[in-house]
Amino acid sequence: MSASKRLLYIANHRVFWTSIWRRKVTTWSPVGAAFNAKPLRRLESFDKNVGLFGVPELNSPAGFEVATKKALKDTQELLDKVCSSPPGVVTVESFDQLSDGLCKVADLADFVKVAHPDPSFRDAAEKTCIEIGTVVEKLNTNVDLCRSLKNLLDEKKVLDQLDPETRYQYRKEAVKLHVQLLDLSNKFLMGSHLPNRIAKSAIPEHIHRHFATEGSYVQIGGLHAESSDDLVREIAYRIFLYPNADMMDCLDDLLKCRNKLAKLVGYESYAHRALQGTMAKTPGNMLPSLSTELMPWDPPYFSGVLRAERYNIEPSLYSPFFSLGSCMEGLNNLFTQLYGVSLNSEHPSAGEVWNEDVHKLVKMQSKCPCSVVVHETEGLLGYIYCDFFQRADKPHQDCHFTIRGGRQCQESGQYQLPVVVLMLSLPHPTKSAPTLLTPGMMENLFHEMGHAMHSMLGRTRYQHITGTRCSTDFAEVPSILMEFFAADYRVVNQFARHYQTGQPLPQNMVTRLCESKKVCGAADTQLQIFYSALDQIYHGEPQNRSTTDILKDTQQKFYGLPYIPNTAWQLRFGHLIGYGAKYYSYLMSRAVASMVWKQCFVKDPLNRDMGERYRREMLAHGGGKEPMLMVEGMLQRRPSIDDFVEALVSDLNPDFETFIMDSTS
Repeated sequence: MSASKRLLYIANHRVFWTSIWRRKVTTWSPVGAAFNAKPLRRLESFDKNVGLFGVPELNSPAGFEVATKKALKDTQELLDKVCSSPPGVVTVESFDQLSDGLCKVADLADFVKVAHPDPSFRDAAEKTCIEIGTVVEKLNTNVDLCRSLKNLLDEKKVLDQLDPETRYQYRKEAVKLHVQLLDLSNKFLMGSHLPNRIAKSAIPEHIHRHFATEGSYVQIGGLHAESSDDLVREIAYRIFLYPNADMMDCLDDLLKCRNKLAKLVGYESYAHRALQGTMAKTPGNMLPSLSTELMPWDPPYFSGVLRAERYNIEPSLYSPFFSLGSCMEGLNNLFTQLYGVSLNSEHPSAGEVWNEDVHKLVKMQSKCPCSVVVHETEGLLGYIYCDFFQRADKPHQDCHFTIRGGRQCQESGQYQLPVVVLMLSLPHPTKSAPTLLTPGMMENLFHEMGHAMHSMLGRTRYQHITGTRCSTDFAEVPSILMEFFAADYRVVNQFARHYQTGQPLPQNMVTRLCESKKVCGAADTQLQIFYSALDQIYHGEPQNRSTTDILKDTQQKFYGLPYIPNTAWQLRFGHLIGYGAKYYSYLMSRAVASMVWKQCFVKDPLNRDMGERYRREMLAHGGGKEPMLMVEGMLQRRPSIDDFVEALVSDLNPDFETFIMDSTS
């Protein structure tokens, strides 16, 4: 078949499938049609490869080395400028330009190393991450840079008290610790996801089918918490969490290294250093009060059974109403009404995206479209790349990546538009239906889009404080708030339509779904308190006992289920790397989101005035304003610790949980 005939066939085939779905439902908007269209391969043999994300150097794996060298060369020139300039605005702007140059390469590489289907690209990106990461750690302890930015870095108060030789030794030790932390963090994070194995002969033969096999061994790579087989759950728990001596040593070294670094720069503990500039301020601020309000119970499997049996929330009943296109259309409508912002699908250029599947569709119907975010008066706000579908070697997690932060470019006078990626693991469309989401998938889509809009609607002067680059315990507020919108029938009714009949999702189904989420909610929250407490204890003052002994005591104090001997759950606690001493952030963000929803949006979730206030007070500042001041501006009052506790507890259903406890005791 000639190229021209092939293109005509593709176009006609696309129209055929789109017309089938459109005949069965109301007409989709352009963004809805783009995400509901049947994906097809595009031909790009005559198009110029513009490189990943439009970066020309990245049209091949070798381009990472070129981009890295250029970034490091520019960094040295800007470093000389920063260190030779007196403290002031010009110095800060030059430093932000330096940071921007490194981040535009490092952040992009950080995404590519986990998401690109080509191992050569992943390997090249990994090398870039290590090389730039090492340079960044050296910059963090550069004495001349610290002196120029003396009002920004906590090390300054330590450095001022040291003589030149001691400062040199201090810097040398700090760089050494940073490099060690980088290595230990990578080792722990990789090890926390690796499966454990056991001989097939050691477990009953009839449950082998539940696990992966390798020769005469069974590989167990998770807890299988949703399995209905008690024995499968027990064996998975005991084997997957079985202690690993190397990982134990790695975690011990990691915690010691973090504590040593914190002490080196004058902090009581790593937790005290990590919580600088957060809403919590100091370790353990909210957890004890919250813990006394809740009642622990519930392995995850049983809560799922209770939800399904009591409320009939079988996902297959909901999925036909949540096609991917309809959900994207719902998001578009919501953002238009709240902020005057619309999502428009744009055709990506050849080589711009990392997954070959994106080339299956033409123009707006790309499988992994680039959504252009446009404001009704401000114009183009930024770009969102939507990597939504499952594929081999792709992480099975929903997350948001900042590829390029927004900033006011002093060198050009223009605003650098933000670029982000949303990554989900959705099923592919079929010949007879578009991609259909479960209620959980729909909620996760709204959650991650909350992060994306935080990045899009921020308009900060500097990129190192743009969008989600803010206090960790504030960063989840916009995403969790979106979950409240996703659970409100007035919002859901605007987009949830059966993909075949066009019928709206009945209100009673939305009500049942929302009520089901409260089942065992206190137990879920208590589990998060336990994780948060353990995280802060690990990063507090060092204790002369093993991390397992600390886990056992903390579990007894903060969680009702007993510790299981010969297990080491902490070795699977990968959040210790990215959220060290700050795992509590999810709880605090949920409390803030609950307060904002109830005070500002529950009466009218589509109120434009409230949407504008939310953008102005909370989304616009990124990390450029103290988080509690942003919350105070939105609520028009300063919340207390009791307010945070009340916000979390009031979203639960204690009467129903008491009923459950009584019926199972």
